[in-house]
Amino acid sequence: MQERVASFGFELKSQSGAARLGLLTTPHGVVRTPAFMPVGTVGTVKALYFDQVKAAGADIVLANTYHLMLRPGAERVARLGGLHTFMRWDGPILTDSGGFQVMSLSKIREMSEEGVRFRSHIDGSRHMLTPERAVDIQCLLGSDIQMQLDQCIELPAEPREVERAMELSLRWAERAKRAFETRAAPGQALFGIVQGGTDAELRRRSADALVGMDFPGYAVGGLAVGEGQELMLRTLEGVLPHLPTTKPRYLMGVGTPSDLIKSVQRGVDMFDCVLPTRNGRHGLAFTWNGKVNLRNAIHAEDPSPLDPQSSCPAARDYSRAYLHHLIRSGEFLGAMLLSWVNTAFYQELMAAMRAAIAEDRFDAWAEETLSKIE
Repeated sequence: MQERVASFGFELKSQSGAARLGLLTTPHGVVRTPAFMPVGTVGTVKALYFDQVKAAGADIVLANTYHLMLRPGAERVARLGGLHTFMRWDGPILTDSGGFQVMSLSKIREMSEEGVRFRSHIDGSRHMLTPERAVDIQCLLGSDIQMQLDQCIELPAEPREVERAMELSLRWAERAKRAFETRAAPGQALFGIVQGGTDAELRRRSADALVGMDFPGYAVGGLAVGEGQELMLRTLEGVLPHLPTTKPRYLMGVGTPSDLIKSVQRGVDMFDCVLPTRNGRHGLAFTWNGKVNLRNAIHAEDPSPLDPQSSCPAARDYSRAYLHHLIRSGEFLGAMLLSWVNTAFYQELMAAMRAAIAEDRFDAWAEETLSKIE
């Protein structure tokens, strides 16, 4: 287990262009940035042991406030020793606020200044999620990095609706910060979330207001929700200059290997996405030569490994023919092996980015790598 610290910090070690190499310090250890956080929605990275997640190179994982508050319940997790103990992960944990899931999964929801009243997608039970309650839940879970409650909207949307959601999220940020200051344990950190759709002026207003609240880190939310990569990157280019260079920048819910490389190239430090494990469960593998769909018949008699360059035994030691057979047969092992492959690939990708930044050759590395994997 890593040595515990009672403070949160971020150290920018070097840059290559706008790409940043850093160290993020939390009570449960140090995170090397740029970092990709495997998504452990309900306290598990689907189809993987946490020993595999750690061996793949992940320093930090993400868990979901909405799902854990509904089942098994944040109070129960706290009674059982907190989320780190509960899920047997001794590294840093980031929890999202639950806002996105409330908007996308709840059967019935009512938005107000106070918060969001909704019905559980599991059993229809009624719940109220406020900025203060979201902080309470995350403190009960014991996560190292917590997120403010915000309102997420699907793009494209009417400009008036985008502005209304951004302003509401700012008011919720102020309330979340006040609640966090009275309830958090030493070393925990709360991040503010920049909203505003793809409107550069709304994003600037959101960023400026959050920076004025002096959060220890900032997330860019509300992207990768239908706007396309080009518009996402243009939005990042507009908002990142308004965020402090001395604090971490987290792009929420992103994304493909190409998304990660191009976002790091613009100055993003942290990412999360379900894509590696979700695609693995459906037979799609990420490799250094691009995506491979193991469902395709072309692999049925191919004895070669999936990716001989991979650090992951599942990519090196099993034939494409066997992986194809497992996926086509619906065997659990197929989903497990390909989720492992993809989790390892994403961590290899982040490690390669960190090395390229340290050697001040990120743009050349990015061009070469994108030509092979896109």
